[in-house]
Amino acid sequence: VEQEIAVFERSTRQPLSVALLLDTSLSTAKELKSEIDSVNRFLKALFSEGNPEDRASLWSFSDEVRHSGGFTRNARKIADQMRDLKPESGTSAYDAVWFASGELERRDGRKVIILVTDGSDTTSAKKFREALESAHRADAVIYPILVLPITSDTGRSIGGENALQLFASGTGGRVFSPRVGKELDQTFTTILSDLRTQYLLGYYPRNLPYSKERFHRVEVTVNSSSPLRVSTRSGYYGSS
Repeated sequence: VEQEIAVFERSTRQPLSVALLLDTSLSTAKELKSEIDSVNRFLKALFSEGNPEDRASLWSFSDEVRHSGGFTRNARKIADQMRDLKPESGTSAYDAVWFASGELERRDGRKVIILVTDGSDTTSAKKFREALESAHRADAVIYPILVLPITSDTGRSIGGENALQLFASGTGGRVFSPRVGKELDQTFTTILSDLRTQYLLGYYPRNLPYSKERFHRVEVTVNSSSPLRVSTRSGYYGSS
């Protein structure tokens, strides 16, 4: 298939919408306060530089998904919202991604989902594929943060961890597995660095064979001798 490159530019200056998804299930109760402290530091760094139109919004999820309000540039407002979070039973991570993606789809500029969780999903009504498709339709990049992964296989949600990896690889993000504290702070710093160094690539495909598939795969590579690493979404949904 031939492609005609239509756009290739730095997208750093485009406004950024960040959906923060915090797992408030009972299994995260012990570390929730430390996670909130790291999120607050991330928000201060996010709003201290970059595009003045950058915004963030908070979702929390246990057995239900709660949206704490619209997108804002007021870090203190989000801090106040997080102060009211209480651990509850259940984990509906896929539902949270689905709902947040729906909100992001209506926004302009670059869109990012930061999903802070312990990896398992136990109560979602939406399936993994539905959540991933919703993120694709929103053009959202997902950065899953798997906090305090269990090192032994006993009690570890391998399926949940694989789902987080697929969220990241399918949307051009990365999975992180930090401990709370300095490692989690460094994770947010790395994500912010990624967001400040994005490029926008657009193309028109030519001689594309007919297919009934709604999902069109995309692969971007660099010269094998290049030290650069490419992270990009795996494709997009469109007409046949």
